[in-house]
Order: sequence, then structure tokens, then C-alpha cells
Amino acid sequence: MVPSQGHFLDGPKLAPGITRFWLIRHALVEENARMCLYGCMDVPLCPDSLIAQRPMYRALAARLPRPARWLVSPLSRTRETARAIEEAGYGPHDLVTEPDLIEQNLGLWQGLDYSQLTGHLNLPPHPFWAVGATECPPEGESMIDVCARVGRLLDRLAAENAGQDIVAVSHGGVIRAALAHALRIHAETALHFSVQNLSLTILERLDAGWRVVTVNELPGI
Repeated sequence: MVPSQGHFLDGPKLAPGITRFWLIRHALVEENARMCLYGCMDVPLCPDSLIAQRPMYRALAARLPRPARWLVSPLSRTRETARAIEEAGYGPHDLVTEPDLIEQNLGLWQGLDYSQLTGHLNLPPHPFWAVGATECPPEGESMIDVCARVGRLLDRLAAENAGQDIVAVSHGGVIRAALAHALRIHAETALHFSVQNLSLTILERLDAGWRVVTVNELPGI
């Protein structure tokens, strides 16, 4: 049986006409915010990093597809990151706010200093995340919930934008959830992925299923 077109990546150039998601984690937030569990709080970006990382914004501007549908989460740090990419050479584009791209809601634990968190946990923390995947903060959501939310979003967007490029500036937890959905792995496993600020993760939706093209690609490095 001959594999259908698009099942193999034989070179660096990505084929057109494939439903493709370009997932970018927002830029670094300011220092005081990084000292606490900020989750889906609306915290500002670090102004010094916005200047120091200009080469990364230029590299993203050159790497990302044109045309593309651009999405951001409801939090200002994603919109500001998208605008910085625009100003670095990508050019003007519409930004659509997608509520389901928001970071994990850590409920009543948001704003806590990391040193205060231990006494509130019901389960051991994940080695690479503040809480375990099944831990649900009071009035918040677990990473299991985030994976379900993001999985439904990806399936809907793939159906609505078949054969097109979607650029989504979002959050570390959301991108890990997207990988969990694409690879059909447990949220606890997906939290082992490194997703750094300004990194690029590319997913494709083919007839045969989801394909992961790249994870945590750092622009210009």
C-alpha cells in the first residue's frame, strides 16, 4: 500500500495545503510575577527581555507562514508577544482572541509564592510543573482538564481551517496539553516536555492523524 501524500517529511520545507498549527509560548514575564504561581493571572512581560530578545522575534517573523490565521489567548502577554513578532518584520495581521488558549487556572492558589504551595497540595508536585497533572486546585482546573479543553479546541480549529496555517501564541501548559492530544499521551507524561518562552512547536493534522513536526524550537538559536 502506497502511503498518501504528506505522510513523510523528506526535507526542511513543509508542504503547503496541510492543516498546520504553529504554537508559540509567550515571552518571559516580569521578575516579580515569576516569583509566584501566576497561572491564568494577567501579568506583564519583562521589558528588559523584550529588548534583549529582539533577534528571536526577528527569527520568528521570518520563520512563520504567510498567510496564516493568528490566535492569542485572553491574556495580554500573548497579544504583546504577537505584536512584537509583527513589529520585528512579520507585518500587520489580525489577532483573534481564543478563550480556550488560556493557561491552566490554578484557582485559589494563584498568587501564592512557590514556597507556600507545598502546604496546599493534596498530591506530590510534578518534577517539571508546579502541580501534578491530576491535582485540581480549589476553584481551578487540573492539567487533565486543560488537556481536554485544548484537545477539543484543536479538533474544532482543524475542522474549521482545513489545509491552512494557524499561528497561536499561547502558554506552556496549553502547548504541553496540545502535545498530549496529538500524541495521545497522559497529561502527566506531557508535562515532561520542555516548552521555553518564545519557543515554537509545530503540529499537523493529516487524514491519518496528528503529527508532531517540532517541539521547543528556539528561534535563531
